[in-house]
Amino acid sequence: MRTRTLLALTAVAALGLAAPASAADTPVLTTADGAAVAVGDVLDASLASGTAATFYSSATGTSGISCTKSAFAATVTDNPAAPGTATESLTSHSFDTTGCTTNVVGVLGVSGITVDNLPYTTSVSSDGTVSVTPAPGSTVQSTVKLRTLLGTITCVYQAPGLTGTANNADNSISFTNQQFTKVSGSSLCFSNAFFTATYAPVTKGGLTVTVN
Repeated sequence: MRTRTLLALTAVAALGLAAPASAADTPVLTTADGAAVAVGDVLDASLASGTAATFYSSATGTSGISCTKSAFAATVTDNPAAPGTATESLTSHSFDTTGCTTNVVGVLGVSGITVDNLPYTTSVSSDGTVSVTPAPGSTVQSTVKLRTLLGTITCVYQAPGLTGTANNADNSISFTNQQFTKVSGSSLCFSNAFFTATYAPVTKGGLTVTVN
């Protein structure tokens, strides 16, 4: 009996079925069904329901631009075992200006917001830290076009990078008061733009994505 038991255990081990996958095998990014997010998968998200992306002239003020329609898409480039840092290539970040309003004095409306210099490298760590960085020698840049009584003006803002937070409670990525500095534009373009937004849920093929 003992010999038979040992032989059975040896056979199971040889088939790789002796033990379930350990926690160390869990990657940083998984979907709601527990599957690993694969390299090449596309993650996307729109603004969390009922929220807006804002570009305010100060970190504590409410003067600037507010948009209720924005979305991003990123392609996963690495998803190592947790704890660790997954990386993505942010290929699309858009703002639908039909959902944008402004309260800047002298400005009638928003005719365009473009995210320039894409793609950006995005990293997501097991502790929830999200970092967005441009290619070497480049910047994170946004071009904003505003309608005024004297015509359309163009404001260009840059930042060295962005830092956000991933939250599994609502599968979100949030950015708070990320500072951009004006590099060109008229006096109606505020000197600094502080970007705040929450995108949720982050999904892959319709399944929510969890950070481990």
